[in-house]
Amino acid sequence: MNEVFARGPSLSVRLAFVLLLSLGAMIIDTKVDNFATARTYLNSMVSPLQYIANLPGAMLSWSADRFTSRQQLLEDNEELTNQVTLMSEQLQRFRILEQENKNLRKLLDAPVRDSMHKMITELMAVDTNPYSHQIVINKGAIDGVFVSQSVLDDSGIVGQISEVGTTNSRVLLISDVTHAIPIRIERNNVRFIAVGDGSLDSMQLQHVPHSADIEIGDVIVSSGLGEVFPEGYPVGTISNIVRNESRPFAEVTATPLAKLDRIKYLLLLWPQEMAPSAAIPPDADLNDEMPLEDPKGKQ
Repeated sequence: MNEVFARGPSLSVRLAFVLLLSLGAMIIDTKVDNFATARTYLNSMVSPLQYIANLPGAMLSWSADRFTSRQQLLEDNEELTNQVTLMSEQLQRFRILEQENKNLRKLLDAPVRDSMHKMITELMAVDTNPYSHQIVINKGAIDGVFVSQSVLDDSGIVGQISEVGTTNSRVLLISDVTHAIPIRIERNNVRFIAVGDGSLDSMQLQHVPHSADIEIGDVIVSSGLGEVFPEGYPVGTISNIVRNESRPFAEVTATPLAKLDRIKYLLLLWPQEMAPSAAIPPDADLNDEMPLEDPKGKQ
């Protein structure tokens, strides 16, 4: 095979021939005007070879563009997906904040006596003892909280302060078996004592005579006796009456108006002479006192 490839003119002769041929073509091209037509035909003949020569580079460039475009699309899609997830989380948080602000405004709009100052407090913990209905709030002695202070929600009386710490306090709910509150029937001012029975949705009225003018649906409010709860705040509604003549007193059950099973924000009350400077006075403009923002301070 080496002998076959070795036959013919040498490489030097071939190179000299090609150079002479190229030089001759250049001279003819410059001297002969009619050679332009031949040059056009020659270019047309060579054009497919140029396309074929450029084909690998064009394919590589096309493949690179396709890969770059696909990669860019994947990156853009991932970025947009992340943005949608973040926006969804923010939307959920804003909806929660909107609902909390509505609840706070409703709480501040709760009927409060003209002489009472108020302050919003928030639930911190719930007593895990099943036989004790107590909660912990995030206001304490530095906020002016005192033992036996009244605690309300937007519907009625929740309980009273039983212990005061520096920055938090413990609230005894009206449903606790150790709690009692003097009440009166709003319709006719008949007075009784309502005690907790260990259930969040019921209370018992003590020593109710069979002849007492009391009906299912009657609203009971605080009577002001005992100097713990201010007079006239809603406590509950009469939900059941059992008059058994074999017993000395009728069995009367009331349902608390306060939402004891879904406590979050509460209202502390102060008499005017005991109110701290941070408490909201009864004649305050609630729109100035309660801006629409995250109650924890987050915008």
